[in-house]
Amino acid sequence: MASGTESDETADTPPLTNTIYKDPDDGRQRFLLELEFVQCLANPTYIHYLAQNRYFEDEAFIGYLKYLQYWQRPEYTKFIMYPHCLFFLEQLQNANFRNAMAHPANKELAHRQQFYFWKNYRNNRLKHILPRPLPEPVAAPPTPAPPQQPVPPVPATTVSVTANAPAPSPMQYAVPPGSALAKNEARNSGVDRRKRKKEG
Repeated sequence: MASGTESDETADTPPLTNTIYKDPDDGRQRFLLELEFVQCLANPTYIHYLAQNRYFEDEAFIGYLKYLQYWQRPEYTKFIMYPHCLFFLEQLQNANFRNAMAHPANKELAHRQQFYFWKNYRNNRLKHILPRPLPEPVAAPPTPAPPQQPVPPVPATTVSVTANAPAPSPMQYAVPPGSALAKNEARNSGVDRRKRKKEG
């Protein structure tokens, strides 16, 4: 009977050569892990870490970065929260960029450029998105006024006198009187007077 049970067991189990691996969760865990890794690439400090620890010298890791380019397809980009990661994923396909990110100065440069992009992106986009105000309607042309006598030319001495008059500074209108800034300016000017007295 022992031989009969053995033949029953082998008949029920398929041969190992024909088995195909199937994820127990239909690839959900793999999808989430790859999504998390791709989004980490939005951080230049993380890319610098990978370069410093020589991940970019491993051919298998370079192959993995090439494989991850499927995240640039529209059906996958909708899951990405940090779109800069796609830019850096594309840049990491270049060996020069991978080598450059090993240097701290390049990491800082990438960080600064990313910051300036975030800082100015909204304002730059709003210039192109917001509707411009409609032009004012043109009113009917006014009736022609009766001809007036020509105005005599102004003598040159009057013009030169007014041109030499000091123009009011626009700064005096920027700081309201009694504000904290005006008080600090008054204090600073007092400090300058004391220094001049001591020097003299």
